[in-house]
Amino acid sequence: MNYLPRRLEPSLHHALKRGKSVLLLGPRQTGKTTMINRIEADLSISLLEPGARRRYEAEPDLLSGEVEALTSKNKQASSLVVLDEIQRVPVLLDAIQHLIDGKKARFILTGSSARKLRRRSNVNLLPGRLVSLRLDPFVLSEAQDLQRPIEDHLLEGDLPLLFDVESPQDRETDLRSYVNAYLEEEVRAEALVRNLGPFSRFLELAASESGNQINARKLSMDIGVAQNTIASYYQILEDCLIIERIHPLTQSHSRKKLAKTDKFLFFDLGVRRLAAGESRRQTPERMGALFEQFVGLQLLRCARLSPEACQLRYWRDGNGPEVDWVLEQDGRYTPIEAKWTDTPRTKDIRHLRLFLSEYPQAEQAYVICRVPRKTKLDKNIFAIPWQDCNNLVHDMLRGKE
Repeated sequence: MNYLPRRLEPSLHHALKRGKSVLLLGPRQTGKTTMINRIEADLSISLLEPGARRRYEAEPDLLSGEVEALTSKNKQASSLVVLDEIQRVPVLLDAIQHLIDGKKARFILTGSSARKLRRRSNVNLLPGRLVSLRLDPFVLSEAQDLQRPIEDHLLEGDLPLLFDVESPQDRETDLRSYVNAYLEEEVRAEALVRNLGPFSRFLELAASESGNQINARKLSMDIGVAQNTIASYYQILEDCLIIERIHPLTQSHSRKKLAKTDKFLFFDLGVRRLAAGESRRQTPERMGALFEQFVGLQLLRCARLSPEACQLRYWRDGNGPEVDWVLEQDGRYTPIEAKWTDTPRTKDIRHLRLFLSEYPQAEQAYVICRVPRKTKLDKNIFAIPWQDCNNLVHDMLRGKE
């Protein structure tokens, strides 16, 4: 497979042209290293290499000396330094802060976990000069020419490493190897618990419950650990970029029982399935639930790529009405239902009608499903093909609905 350009690249290049340094976070194998290797840097260091890691752990000031030497060589412009997987040697952040502050160099720092970076509360990463970016698995518009069936997206996910593997069996093998290695190296290493059994069981249940509201009490009883331990486990997964937190929409003038509990989505559906220990065989009802998660992930990734502030939420009343996803941008709401059907019916839009009637900030609503083309279902309610959900976010953020 030839290199597929990523929609994040213009933002990365724009930040560098402005003289900024960049913190590029993203789960492993989402393409961070491939993308930064296409940028001509004065110094590139991979902290995945044991030798480099030991060298800088033993003497962090070596980095300052190396950059100072580059600065003497490049007299007309600041040097560009790439440090891959910075969370492996977080002590280097002190030297990097000093070098950025002294305008000695621009940095591209990549990382697959924010946990160790966040724990270093004494380090100021100069937010005025450091631009934070996030690289996710592919969005549909990045790999649209490959024309994968929707079932592959739901069962195998969208990690770049699978896209040039032809055999389904080989893709399954590679995905399982990725999950085992990633969870061993990134997640379990961060758990900071002596007994990994409860955490492993939690990981399996959390993957199975992806897309649902969190029930910490039930998980606590099933696993046999305290509820605050469950909360800490979820925080580990979030810090390691394994799960995405989705807040509910709680603003309402008439409803008092709107859900206030967050949802979590696994960052990739293939990783979710393997972590849950599930096979490719899924019931139609389960495929519908996975399709809802798929739509949520696509909306979330596209919203994150936008230069304008946009949040993904969900809406649920304890008395029954609910909307799968709500895009919130600049005081406007766009409610969205995800339906595993190619023939949406009146019952599929009843909660969208209700939402539009109760929220004047919402002008149009959508059902993302398997229709072949955009279809009007009701006044200001449309069905659109799942292949077009990226375009929906793009148009909404530009007021072209």
